[in-house]
Amino acid sequence: MLRTPTGGAGHGTAHTGEPLVSIGAVLAQLRDEFPEVTISKIRFLEAEGLIEPRRTPSGYRKFGPQDVDRLAQVLRMQRDHYLPLKVIKEHLDAVGRGERAPMPGPPREPLDGSWTADAAELPTAARIGRAELLAAVGAEGSELAEWESYGLVTPMPDGGYDVESVTVAKLIKDLSGFGLEPRHLRTMKAAAEREAGLVEQVVAPLRRHRNPQTRAHAEATTKELAELSVRLHAALVSTALGVRFH
Repeated sequence: MLRTPTGGAGHGTAHTGEPLVSIGAVLAQLRDEFPEVTISKIRFLEAEGLIEPRRTPSGYRKFGPQDVDRLAQVLRMQRDHYLPLKVIKEHLDAVGRGERAPMPGPPREPLDGSWTADAAELPTAARIGRAELLAAVGAEGSELAEWESYGLVTPMPDGGYDVESVTVAKLIKDLSGFGLEPRHLRTMKAAAEREAGLVEQVVAPLRRHRNPQTRAHAEATTKELAELSVRLHAALVSTALGVRFH
């Protein structure tokens, strides 16, 4: 069982004398608690700045115990708290600086029934009602009805909305400030559905596998491919517009 760091995160600062291991050895250490973790996932978290392993002169990654602890903490916060990578990084970096940083958590609905949470802060498993979504996004009921008519926002079977619907609604509202109407966004939705179809082609064989661990790995692979797809999409848009996003 991996120990959870109680002080600052190592973040690529293995002390002299600490044993350094390869990425394959790290994967083996993590597999008991995180059977879905892959080498590509670890590389992705490194690219996002969540971990900073050492490099040998020939370019191979080497991880110390603090690096492995931090990686386990990142995976645990993703799994147990549904936190975005940016929030996880800010939290662990604050802990590493010795600051008192409470674990980020989902916002709570105030007693008066109003909802002021930013869509990006809602927990992945959250379900909110129509009134709460409108309050969170700052939209009118007629606007939401139009978004739904174009299939841009879809309520759950129980009539509620999940966090992704809230995020989509917030982005649609922001884009409307630039004169982009729901009918203009149908091409974006169609492109997203084509990208989702490509991901499904990759993970479909894993979902049908008899081994439960392989099926669980399909879900992790889906999330990882979705993250990579979003990054590629942003880079392609940036290239097409000739601008650089920071």
